[in-house]
Amino acid sequence: MIIDEAARLNIAMPADGFSAEDFPGITTGEMLKYDIDDEAKDVQKRNVVKIASEFLSIANSFDPMGFYEPYTYEEMIALVPEKVDEVKVRRFEMMVHNLQSSFDTYVIHGGFRFGDRKLKSLRSYFSVVFHLLQMMGRLLHFYERHLRDAGYKNTYKRVQENLAALVSPVGLLDRTINYGLYYACHYLHTGKKLAKEILNENIERSSITVGIPVKLGFHSRPSLLVAKIVQHFGGQVELVVGEDRFDASSVLDIQWAGGKIQKENISEVVFEGDTRALDDIKILAGVNYGEDTMGKGVPLPVELSYLR
Repeated sequence: MIIDEAARLNIAMPADGFSAEDFPGITTGEMLKYDIDDEAKDVQKRNVVKIASEFLSIANSFDPMGFYEPYTYEEMIALVPEKVDEVKVRRFEMMVHNLQSSFDTYVIHGGFRFGDRKLKSLRSYFSVVFHLLQMMGRLLHFYERHLRDAGYKNTYKRVQENLAALVSPVGLLDRTINYGLYYACHYLHTGKKLAKEILNENIERSSITVGIPVKLGFHSRPSLLVAKIVQHFGGQVELVVGEDRFDASSVLDIQWAGGKIQKENISEVVFEGDTRALDDIKILAGVNYGEDTMGKGVPLPVELSYLR
């Protein structure tokens, strides 16, 4: 077809075809490496780390609301509004909305361009939880304001009864708690694994060498404080004792390491992993892990106020 079109337009055709010399402007068929945004790569990683950490923090705060079996109507009446109400749900809704906005502003451009499926998946967790919380907030507003019997005057009582005849309080609470709350908890919980993977792929890693707690070693208090620091940031940190490695987010693992430390009379240990957590572990070690030499608690530095 191309040759026919060339003939129709009276374009001269060489008798023996074309050679490479006829195309001096084409030197290679390879695509150049995309590096236009290289200078922003570290900034983007920091944003990814910050957002993944905030997702884990929200999910951990939401954990106490989780449940495994549907609530009965009587249980839901006891739950709403004493433990779950419009104000609490809208607060979480705003936190997730802010997280989603930060993601769209600082991450989505680079993450979507390079086809990072993990980032896209994490974005979907933000979205589904946000819309579930939106639904819950509106239903709880309607229930608490218009359906719940709170001893209102007779005139409003009649309005309330009429509304209850149109909208079943049982059905409304069931959709709010056994559907909305259940799946909000479900997606926040299942999203943790992905958020931790993304976090550990993007955190800055380093190592520190610090002394052990004087003079009782890694018993319950120091172990708990170290684990809380690691859990606060969410990234991977390991306590290295000789050839053995222990999960520094686990109180039990740290205490297990403490037994080896005491047995081998070790005075210094190495922590490896998330630089953010290591910075605070170093501060904690500087105050003997929050206790005096008799094992009594001492005030923590202001940088560690989140441990109180």
